[in-house]
Amino acid sequence: MYDYDQGTAFLGEWGPFQRLVFFLLSASIIPNGFNGLSAVFLIDTPEHRCRVPASANLSREWLNASIPLEERGRRQVPSRCRRYSLEALANFSARNLVPGRDVNLSQVEQEKCLDGWEYSREPYLSTIVSEWDLVCENDWKAPLTTSLFFVGVLIGSFVSGQLSDRFGRKNVLFVTMGVQTGFSFLQILSTTWEMFSILFLIVGIGQISNYVAAFVLGTEILGKSVRIIYCTLGVCIFYAFGYMLLPLCAYFIRDWRMLLVALTVPGLLYVPLWWLNNPGCSVEVTLKHHRFIPESPRWLLSQGKIKEAEDIIRKAAEMNHVAAPDVIFDLIELQDVNSQDQRSYSILDLVRTQNIRSITIMCVILWMVISIGYFGLSLDTPNLHGDIYLNCFLSAIIEVPAYTISWLLLHYLPRRYSMAGVLFLGGCVLLFIQLVPAYLTVFSITLVMIGKFGITASFSMVYVYTAELYPTVVRNMGVGASSMASRFGSILSPYFVYLGAYDRFLPYILMGSLTVLAGIVTLFLPESYGMPLPDTIEQMLRVKGINYRNTSKSKKTLKDDEENSVIIKGTTF
Repeated sequence: MYDYDQGTAFLGEWGPFQRLVFFLLSASIIPNGFNGLSAVFLIDTPEHRCRVPASANLSREWLNASIPLEERGRRQVPSRCRRYSLEALANFSARNLVPGRDVNLSQVEQEKCLDGWEYSREPYLSTIVSEWDLVCENDWKAPLTTSLFFVGVLIGSFVSGQLSDRFGRKNVLFVTMGVQTGFSFLQILSTTWEMFSILFLIVGIGQISNYVAAFVLGTEILGKSVRIIYCTLGVCIFYAFGYMLLPLCAYFIRDWRMLLVALTVPGLLYVPLWWLNNPGCSVEVTLKHHRFIPESPRWLLSQGKIKEAEDIIRKAAEMNHVAAPDVIFDLIELQDVNSQDQRSYSILDLVRTQNIRSITIMCVILWMVISIGYFGLSLDTPNLHGDIYLNCFLSAIIEVPAYTISWLLLHYLPRRYSMAGVLFLGGCVLLFIQLVPAYLTVFSITLVMIGKFGITASFSMVYVYTAELYPTVVRNMGVGASSMASRFGSILSPYFVYLGAYDRFLPYILMGSLTVLAGIVTLFLPESYGMPLPDTIEQMLRVKGINYRNTSKSKKTLKDDEENSVIIKGTTF
């Protein structure tokens, strides 16, 4: 089989070409960081109470007493969704009665907020909740808006791979960045909640498609050693950097429409790079064709476009100041590879045998729980004690050491115990939060951030671990099915946050319990650290504790498997 990495080894691993591609593709992920979690500020619910119109003709005393008290967070606070009957209060006010002395307020009839709501202007001037009154009977619409964004992410996960396989990685990257940016601008012009939510769903489709295209394009262009760093640190760190920019922008821009403008404008910075990479540009630009973000040479070869692939590699060699051979890709050898008959595999192969079925079920559980924990904690930052902007910034910056630690753990320690360790860390501290006294707010926030650290580290590691567990013939399907499970987890995560309205600690109890369960599940997975990547389902590592029937092999078969393992030994993800 043709070895692409060996054929392009003359370029080197870390020349000017690779550094430029690494930086530009990683930087393209920055908008994903602040757009993906912009719901923290765009859809947050400010303090509110029923509006009492001036036409009610209430005295100052009765105006101040018009809102009943309710217990929330172990405190008596004004109700958000009820008020005393204005007709009754107007009668008491006209008779000069004093609330609490002449009238027992507990016996006064209550009513809904028939005249709308008054919203606090701190810390926001406006959100979509205050814009369209998504409170009380309509409070279910706020988490649904966020869930619809993640439904778009789920849809994008399905279509982005197929689109990039058909139309090319670079084309899909720029088009989906345009979708994300363009429809974000349209959101600014939204006149109804329904319009905003539908556009938010489309933004979600563009957001994940852009992420996947950049991820795949980088892994196919960059060399083997740089590829691992790009996947574990480059993409993740730049995503976290975008996440850190979100609270900084929101701190200075308190109106949701203007904040959305600020978050959308950076997407326009990549527009010139499309024209600089477009073969139809002017002669001067064409001379620098593919200088910035090129199409994937691997994809071009798979489409039979050998001349275009060679052109990109020669431009890369020119940038790296190395000489390219006369023939880079052998046409006959490539045709032989493409003409080889290969058995096709389907999604059913992920559950065909008892071993791969067990691994698939456990991976689905892992990905879904980790996604619920990650997005649940990220979206819950407005509900923490203290300053919302500082809490969101801490939630973002904690991801940098989490990604760094996960990269070190992947290099030096076994996968199973590393994954279980960070999951137990994250889950246990979340369960412990309910025992912290209310006055120790700093300690509570610290525990939340430690929980976020553990879950974020596991999120980074689970990609590599899952890819190592599945064999080559179904690896894409295995990772894809697991990723789909994580999308369902992200769709559910806003409702875990929503449960905090009924019990402040309930989201932490649920997320902590599920995370500890995921840590236990991880211990049953086989260990892949230091093991060769399996090529076939028969070569997969076995799940311990399961009795496998009809799996006895002859000595000759075992010897053949050992020889196959030697062939693939040294292959790393």
